[in-house]
Amino acid sequence: MSFAELQADVGKLQVAVIAPSLDILGGQAVQADRLLQAWRDDPDVDAWLVPINPVPPRPLRLATRVKYLRTAVTELTYLPLLVRELARADVVHVFSASYFSFLLAPLPAILVARALGRPIVLNYRSGEAPDHLQRSAIARAILARVDCNVVPSRFLAGVFASFGLDATIIPNIVDLERFSFREREPLQPRLLSTRNFEPLYNVACTLRAFRLVQDRWPEATLTLVGGGRDEPALRALASELGLEHVTFTGRVHPGAMAASYASHDIYIQSPNIDNMPTSVLEAYASGLPVVSTEAGGVPAMLTNGEHGLLAPPNDHRTLAAHVLSLLDDPALARRVVCGAHSACLECTWPRVRQQWLRLYQSTLPSSAGHPAPAVTGRDQ
Repeated sequence: MSFAELQADVGKLQVAVIAPSLDILGGQAVQADRLLQAWRDDPDVDAWLVPINPVPPRPLRLATRVKYLRTAVTELTYLPLLVRELARADVVHVFSASYFSFLLAPLPAILVARALGRPIVLNYRSGEAPDHLQRSAIARAILARVDCNVVPSRFLAGVFASFGLDATIIPNIVDLERFSFREREPLQPRLLSTRNFEPLYNVACTLRAFRLVQDRWPEATLTLVGGGRDEPALRALASELGLEHVTFTGRVHPGAMAASYASHDIYIQSPNIDNMPTSVLEAYASGLPVVSTEAGGVPAMLTNGEHGLLAPPNDHRTLAAHVLSLLDDPALARRVVCGAHSACLECTWPRVRQQWLRLYQSTLPSSAGHPAPAVTGRDQ
């Protein structure tokens, strides 16, 4: 950093963001990257990533090819990185999932931040929160002792409240310039799913629903963007169901995801467990009507008949019926698309930026020397 850049940073709030890098494609990494990109060149905040998956020193990299050694080597690289990076932060913003990953990534960051006397914003994002918090006394104790818990949905705020934990809601970010809105008239049977192939997302239910859609619309297509351990079983199921025009694209980098939405007409997903999926916001922004199961926090962001159509978990028949109703009823499709696009305006950076600024400022001692910024044009 040049001397001029150092001068420009004087007075900026220094925020260390603890999260996965985009080497781990998933909702946490995508949202962390969007937050960091949004803060870039901001007049009030200087934010940087402290990855929970750092690249180890060259002599240790061969060990990352071995399953359990990989975890040990990553932790040995991660811990000194935390000490170095958190020492220069005013606020530590920790992204958090659940279960074992909570112990490996957020917990060490919280302990180091506490030892350094830095305020901690814990950004919890897992749809598995009800079970995780019920099972883990450690997680409940840690969440009760950070300076502020932040969640992206009313669903998770309610889960936290049920365990006596306070949480502030700040929604996920969607980029309306990257995911550009387009109405589809007439709507075509080109379906898209962007959920990874893991059990909690139940992509098999989507395939079963598509069988019923294809019975009515033989030319219908389904594109599955993602990867994961269930891929062999899902490919076998697609063959067993006799499906045609099903494409497994593999994982797509977040920077290229907008093209997937642009080339399809209906977004479908069938998770059993979920929170506030970024994929649904991206579909909203792109003009795709959304059909989803009502898992976890999805109903908190998608009102049935207003922003999309909901089905009970693992109910492929209702999912298929909803897709067919969109294809049969252009007025319904138009109504939910317009309602969804209006809803996602609350998740744009100009709306979300001031919420993060105020929250960061609220964690600082009054003597920290960072006066609360005034609301500017970008925050209106």
